[in-house]
Amino acid sequence: MKKLTISASPHVFSTVDTRGMMKSVIMALLPAVAASLYFFRQDAAGVIISCLAGCVLTEYLIQKVRRVQVRISDLSAVLTGILLALVLPPSIPLWMAFLGGVFSIALGKEVFGGLGQNIFNPALLGRAFLMAAFPVALTTWVKPFSLDAVTTATPLGLAKFEQVVTPSMSLFLGNVGGSLGETSALALLAGGAYLLYKKIIDYRIPLAYVGTVLVFAAITHLIAPARFSPPIFHVLAGGVLIGAIFMATDPVTSPVTPAGRWIFGVGCGLVTMIIRFRGGLPEGVMYAILLMNAITPLINRMTKPKRFGVTNDR
Repeated sequence: MKKLTISASPHVFSTVDTRGMMKSVIMALLPAVAASLYFFRQDAAGVIISCLAGCVLTEYLIQKVRRVQVRISDLSAVLTGILLALVLPPSIPLWMAFLGGVFSIALGKEVFGGLGQNIFNPALLGRAFLMAAFPVALTTWVKPFSLDAVTTATPLGLAKFEQVVTPSMSLFLGNVGGSLGETSALALLAGGAYLLYKKIIDYRIPLAYVGTVLVFAAITHLIAPARFSPPIFHVLAGGVLIGAIFMATDPVTSPVTPAGRWIFGVGCGLVTMIIRFRGGLPEGVMYAILLMNAITPLINRMTKPKRFGVTNDR
């Protein structure tokens, strides 16, 4: 007679741990990091190092003060620092970039209890703080390869305020003004393909996000082509790709159900386009994702599957 061994759950184990996931996302970001260093040279290097220092040092000190296990080796703070740097302008003062890293970790993650318990994407929350505190620095852009910091407008700014549409090839390669990591669509798509191949992210959120942006832009362009930019422009310009691939797919702040992920992605796309077309700012990716982060618990609740064998699950 065979004996049944009963032990505590979970009974299914995965070879992918937190450090492995963070390492994979960091590797996927390397093309965008390389592109930022190519186009913005020492400015990009300074911002990346400052954000990394702010994030890693803050996490180390807070966990020491709390007398909990120091977990900087899980690379989550490193990933937050890289993501924050990639959504900042290359001309931002380095002390501001460092302060953004401090805010991202202290009030974006550790105040909620640490990794896995934060409500909002820490990197975007850090950028939102910098945007509110230093709006001029966060909206000052420089041309790529500019050694003397020649200022320029982003493609979205040119389209919104001057009705000038940047060529798609420039947007695809990244030879335009903008945040460090959002200029080169090619680099972001390469990183996204790697994450999908490694099954680190789910395709639903990026597909729903980008698809909503395309449909929204196509409808408006069809109605008034002289006033609204072509659909592909709104995907390649600004932060849609880095937001859809690397920010909105954060497993901690995005829905866990398949249906919820579709809703989340569509919501991000709609809010992004509403801000772009009707808001005072040319870009809305940051606010769209943070807003959808706030209602993620509601989305999870609404899309919760019924328990097996239950007909009226409350």
